[in-house]
Amino acid sequence: MTEAPRDASARRSDEHETGVGLPRLLWVPATLAFALIALPVLGLVLRADWPRVPALLLSEAALDALRLSLLTAGISTALCIVLGGPLAVVLARGRLRGLRLLRSVVLLPLVLPPVVGGLALLFLLGRTGLLGRGLDVAFGVTIPFTTAAVVLAQTFVALPFLVVSLEGSLRTAGRRYEAVAATLGASPGLAFRRVTVPLVLPGLASGTVLAFARCLGEFGATIAFAGSLQGTTRTLPLLVYLERETDVDAAVALSLLLVVVAVAVIAVARPRTIEVER
Repeated sequence: MTEAPRDASARRSDEHETGVGLPRLLWVPATLAFALIALPVLGLVLRADWPRVPALLLSEAALDALRLSLLTAGISTALCIVLGGPLAVVLARGRLRGLRLLRSVVLLPLVLPPVVGGLALLFLLGRTGLLGRGLDVAFGVTIPFTTAAVVLAQTFVALPFLVVSLEGSLRTAGRRYEAVAATLGASPGLAFRRVTVPLVLPGLASGTVLAFARCLGEFGATIAFAGSLQGTTRTLPLLVYLERETDVDAAVALSLLLVVVAVAVIAVARPRTIEVER
């Protein structure tokens, strides 16, 4: 009766002992890569004027920037879900011609410098832009240098993060469960709501968190399209950029706040390790 557990334990020990180790040469570039990421953050921690940090973070400018950043990032993330969710489904399940080109255009904000995206939005929606001229003449609506411009800039740069994450989940899930639901008489809409959506919820959650983080850290497109007006368009990254010229301690404190938020987001978005029970 005790042989089976002993044998299983011996097999696990053998598997562990015969596992292939890492080449020692890999540790050198791996250590350098980690240092390249960690040491600059450590430099911020050491440079911070810790006695002044609470006062700096509770200043009116900092609180206004934090509120605006959280508000606009939340709205932009919601837009990413509403618009990017259907787009990811089309890219993953669609049979359109030119789908590869469409995907390339969707992923363009990932490789474009954000300031280029901001200029593109400005030339599209500015007063003399392709659509902005019509909005100004017909409705008297001006989008640039408003809070709405911040939301659009953030959505532009963050949308591909949600699309990529959700499209990957859709491709991994496949269509077999939807096919089974169809054989049982479910309509495409019902199969999508009851079968597909629950399967891709982890990918949607991960993409949502990544999109929110990207919105919170957006700088280039925002400053090019929305400017930097306190309480209206000046988010935390823009305030950091401005403070570095006049008060380095304030810039460091705000930078550390963004680092803390980024670490929290990564901890939430990081795929959890699935331990296989032996």
